Amino acid sequence: MTPVVAAKKRSKFDPKTFLSTIDGGRKIAPFPKKQAIFVQGDSPDAVFYIQKGKVKHTVVSKSGKEATIGILNEGDFFGEGCLTGQPLRLFSATAMTDCSVMRIDKKSMMEVLHREHAFSDMFVAYLLTRNIRYEEDLVDQLFNSSEKRLARVLLLLAHFGKDGKPEVAIPKISQETLAEMVGTTRSRISFFMNRFRKLGFVRYNGELEVHSSLLNIVLHD
Repeated sequence: MTPVVAAKKRSKFDPKTFLSTIDGGRKIAPFPKKQAIFVQGDSPDAVFYIQKGKVKHTVVSKSGKEATIGILNEGDFFGEGCLTGQPLRLFSATAMTDCSVMRIDKKSMMEVLHREHAFSDMFVAYLLTRNIRYEEDLVDQLFNSSEKRLARVLLLLAHFGKDGKPEVAIPKISQETLAEMVGTTRSRISFFMNRFRKLGFVRYNGELEVHSSLLNIVLHD
């Protein structure tokens, strides 16, 4: 095979196809709501990709206190710590809704990252974007009020900014979970949620609908 033909074949690699088809080192599994995908302390041996649904990340302290540190959506990766030699999972990953998740074992993930530039470019861009989000989370936690932090969490859960349209956030997300993410008490979350509802920023209709007008809280000095 000539180098030109080989290059043409490599250029046809499609990351979306890779992440939607079962092959060596990859398998797709359904996870019903509340089922653990992995738990804190497990040995990390794979990267995961969410094809459908939402996944919650939680950590538990030595004293038994649990905190929600993030909620991931369709198109997100998680568990990539295994690629850097992480000895144990630092958090638990649990399906918040019925999910379809692709498991890519560490060896297969490393091979495709080295072999396919299209995939490695996409993966690095994803990690950089998420790192920026974590930096924004830290700044938000340090300098903003709990009301602003709650508004930002709700907008992020609703994917606001991706297409300019509000999206139904998470069905029946508990105020305890929101309190863990915001870093405040459940009673404060209840107070702010009632205020947001009265102002028309959110609506309850079996699910929580977040409106773009909630940005007024985030942008207000």
